[in-house]
This record gives sequence, structure tokens and C-alpha cells, in this order.
Amino acid sequence: MVDSPAFQHFGAFPPARRAVATAFFVNGFAIGSWAPEVPVLADRLGISEKTIGFLIVMFGLGGILAMPIIARAINRVGSRPPVLVTHFLAAFAFPALILAPELWVAAAAIFVMGAMLGGMDAAMNANAISLERQMDRAIMSSSHGFWSIGGFFGAGLGGPIIAAFGPAAHALFVTGIIAIAFLYAYRTTLDDREVRPASEGASASGEERLAFGQLLREHRSGLLRAAAIGLFALVAMLPEGGTIDWSAVYLRSELGADIATSGFAFAAFSAMMATFRFLGDGIRDQLGAVTTVRLFALVAASGLALAGLAPNLPLALAGFALTGIGLANIVPIAFSAAGNVRGLPTGVGISIATGIGYSGGLMAPSVIGFLAEHIGLATVYLGMSALLAIILALSGMMAGADRELQPAN
Repeated sequence: MVDSPAFQHFGAFPPARRAVATAFFVNGFAIGSWAPEVPVLADRLGISEKTIGFLIVMFGLGGILAMPIIARAINRVGSRPPVLVTHFLAAFAFPALILAPELWVAAAAIFVMGAMLGGMDAAMNANAISLERQMDRAIMSSSHGFWSIGGFFGAGLGGPIIAAFGPAAHALFVTGIIAIAFLYAYRTTLDDREVRPASEGASASGEERLAFGQLLREHRSGLLRAAAIGLFALVAMLPEGGTIDWSAVYLRSELGADIATSGFAFAAFSAMMATFRFLGDGIRDQLGAVTTVRLFALVAASGLALAGLAPNLPLALAGFALTGIGLANIVPIAFSAAGNVRGLPTGVGISIATGIGYSGGLMAPSVIGFLAEHIGLATVYLGMSALLAIILALSGMMAGADRELQPAN
């Protein structure tokens, strides 16, 4: 991964582009670092898969409740302050969760971590779209690629560090990485109060910003379209959430993996997802958003089926890797389409899409926990493979994502 084009050309990016990449990396790194901690926390607190699902519900609730607040903040002050505030607070939320002495403390800590990472996600996507318009070229898929790189390193390093030094040392390591990244992002993150088009009602003047009620009255169709795109993203994020939160448990409980290798499924998933996200802008330019979504959805369905049917660890890892390839560009394309909904401020369109979309990625794992106790995780992954037929059926909604590749007038 270190020899990838992403790292080779990172230094050639303008500072604001590097800041966006850093934000996406940190968000993915924090979530990836959580994956190998899930079974460790469960063992330490003596909780079942169903209770793990409850904790993940709290994570999802935190993110979902934070996103409307972030949308309002973006409309008032731009995306830079929300990106930085949530980034900073995430550095403290992670160790609070990992070191929680009791279940109720863990529930409170994961709620806060979900709010910080979910809110940061909405804000950094809005910042990326503002920068994308300023640069007059697509950067959304590659931005999400840096998220996947973060997830790869978070999950890949987490297991070995926990096995060698324990969860406390791992929590300190993750906090240090997040804090160092914040110091860089604070100096370079784009202030987009002045770069968003005035026609979107998102100018720097407070009097010109749209209140929510006025926005609802004047842009009902745009809000409904953003919500529909969010539902599309939700379906795509169900298997992503299932991989993030349950792949380590699946490898340990059903395929006999040890702690050091339990995070490898998410690492394989994230490595392939990162690779194909950096290729995604070019693929979409050649094939168009709709065809790209259809092709990648078929690959994702095949990967989930292989993971669910795998009789051993290597085949399961191959299945999760294929799933990462297939899901790589579906959500970035959906968010680009949401950002291109006419008549909506960037913060509103993205926050609606991310709020609805991430409710799938954040809330569904609790349902997976319930199902896992009754039918097993292998069957759950097979079911999610079939669910991707919805993506194929609704892929025509993604045509609007291609508008961002056209030169601005």
C-alpha cells in the first residue's frame, strides 16, 4: 500500500486536498481500529453477540443524531469547523470506549464516538465536494480511497498490537495518530464559506443562508431526491457495516482465527476497496455512473457469497476482498449524486444522504448480531449478497453523479 499512487502523489496535492485526504484517512483509521477490538471488548466485559449489537446501535444513534447538527453548522459556518471539532474529539472518544470498565460506560463512550465519527463523515464529505467544485475535477472516489487506506491500516495493525501489547497500548497508539493528524488538518483544511455557489443559498452572509423551514418549503423536490439517494446508499452500506463490525467475530467464532488474524478480513476488504476507489474516478469517467454501479454491485454480491460459503480462512479473506472491490465506488457515486442535487446547499444534500446512508452501515450490525445468534454469520453474509439486487434495480438514480465531471461554466 505504501507504494500505491495515492502515497506517491500525496505530496503533489494542494494543501486543502491533502487535508481532505487526511480527514478521510483518520475517519477510516478510527473505525478500522475498532474492528479487532470488538471481540476483545466482548470477552473482557463478558457480553454476547446480541449485546455487541446493542453497542453498535448506540454507535449508530450517535452518528445519526449528530448529522442534522452538522448540516446546520455547515450551512452557517462552512464545513471546516465541524470537520476539525469532530476530528479533535474523536481522539478522546476512542480510548474511552476501549478502556470502559463497565457496559454502561462502554455504551456512553461508543455513542460519543459514533457522534464524532458520523458527524466528521458528513462534514468531510461536504468539504470534499466544495473542494471538488473549486478544483473542477472529481475527487470523491479517491477521497473515500483514503478512508479505506485508513481502515486497512487500522484493522491490519490493530490485531497484532493488541496481541503484543494489549488493548490499552492500542488505544494510546490510535489516539496519538488521530491527534497528530489533527495538528496538520487544523492548518490546511479548506474554509469553504466563500467557495460554494451563491445560487445554493450557502453564501457567507448569515442573512442569505436558508433556514430549514424555508429550505423545506422552497426545495421540497431536491430534499426528496437527496433522501432517495440516501436510501440507495443505505442498502450499499449494509454489507460494509457488516464487514466492519462482524468480520473479526466471524473469523474467530466460525472459522477458528486467532486474535492476531481476526482483523485481516476487514484489512483485505479495505485494501481492495482503497485500490479500486483510487481507480474509481477514471472508471466512472469511462463507463458512466450507472454502468459502474451495476458492474461493481455484481462483484460485491459474488464476494459476499464467497465469504459466506467459505470453508476456511483463505477463501473467506478472498470473499471479503472481492466485497471491498465491489462496494468501492457505489457509495462515493451516491454521495456525488447527492452533492449534485440542484438547489440544495452542499451541507444539506450531503448530510441527508450520509444521515440516511450511514444509518444502514451503523444500525444494521445490531440486526446482524441478533441474526447471528440464530442462523450464524455465514448465512447473514449470504443474505446480504442477495440484498444487493436492490442496488441493481435502483442504479438509474445515479446518473446525476456524472455531472460533476463536466467543466463548470
